[in-house]
Amino acid sequence: MPLHVADTTMFWGPVSGGVRRYIGAKQRWLQAHGCGHSTVVPGPAAGADVAVPSLPLPFARGYRLARSRRRGAAILQQLAPDLIEAGDPYTLAWSALDAARALQIPAVAFVHSDLPALAARAGGLRAEAMAWRYLRRLYAHFDLVLAPSAALCARLRAAGIAKVQRQPLGVDTACFTPGARDPAWRAQIGVAPWQRVALFAGRFAIEKNLPQLAAAVAQLGPRYVLALVGDGPVQLTGEHLRMLPFAREPQVLARALASCDVFVHAGDIETFGLAPLEAMACGTPVVVRARGGLVELVDDSVGAAVASADPSAFAAAIHATCERDRAALSRAARQRALEYDWNAVLPTLLARYTALCRARHPAGRAELALALAGDASLTMS
Repeated sequence: MPLHVADTTMFWGPVSGGVRRYIGAKQRWLQAHGCGHSTVVPGPAAGADVAVPSLPLPFARGYRLARSRRRGAAILQQLAPDLIEAGDPYTLAWSALDAARALQIPAVAFVHSDLPALAARAGGLRAEAMAWRYLRRLYAHFDLVLAPSAALCARLRAAGIAKVQRQPLGVDTACFTPGARDPAWRAQIGVAPWQRVALFAGRFAIEKNLPQLAAAVAQLGPRYVLALVGDGPVQLTGEHLRMLPFAREPQVLARALASCDVFVHAGDIETFGLAPLEAMACGTPVVVRARGGLVELVDDSVGAAVASADPSAFAAAIHATCERDRAALSRAARQRALEYDWNAVLPTLLARYTALCRARHPAGRAELALALAGDASLTMS
């Protein structure tokens, strides 16, 4: 019987990005390889298979919170999957556990956000400690906990969360390609031929440190423009800024990523860095903060990882990157991204799913141990 996977997450909204792209890419890949897939998210939600009753999350620009753990579990049970993956640590994660227990199937958690770091930013050390206690209690019930970067895996293990494995995200290198470059894009956003464009794409959230990027580009003077593609609670103004709408279609985003001079990201609690990876797939050099998952993707060969949070440090890195050999940076960036093509990373994920399902039978336990050992490049701590 083909494997049927159900994904559930609250990170699904009108302007959602990385998690939705991951689930969509996984769904297409699994179905192309003979597997079934269902998506269960708080509704109403376009593009999902099933929507659970929900309430809008204040100040979240479209994200919604499931209203009932019990109702979410009942919907998941009705789908009768072979495995459930929870993509957030909130109500639907508990629904996933309840449904998995009732169906006697594996439950997997994928850690897409660094909740303790977000809690620390909002409420200090006490809030961070509470978040870790909550995650330890939640993730103790899952058969496997996946995280997209070695840095996050190390944080989870250090906090006492077991059964953690690294599972990188990926990129569609056929869509995100240097061939998406369009010289007309720059004129369309109001950029003169002599200007350089630094671009950010993603949610305009506090943790992305967009004011820092805006200040950095402002320091570089009129030759530089900062284009921001997306939406969110943080709104900026300035003559050196170009605020562009959220790009729902990946081809639209690829056009922007391939047509700018450099991609920039100042987030310091990123768990992976999907947008920088998509920029690299387009052959665009990247300048990011040297923190979290970003530092694992970016080095001097593809751009710059900035150690300091000072806008002056970002300004210097952006200018220095733009002064380097663009062709060499582009080749290296593209090559780095090809290592993370979805066709390269998803077979490992499917192998883990299959081993977990087979391990429900005694004969499959040895296979599970082997699959969780995995490839050294994917499970390094």
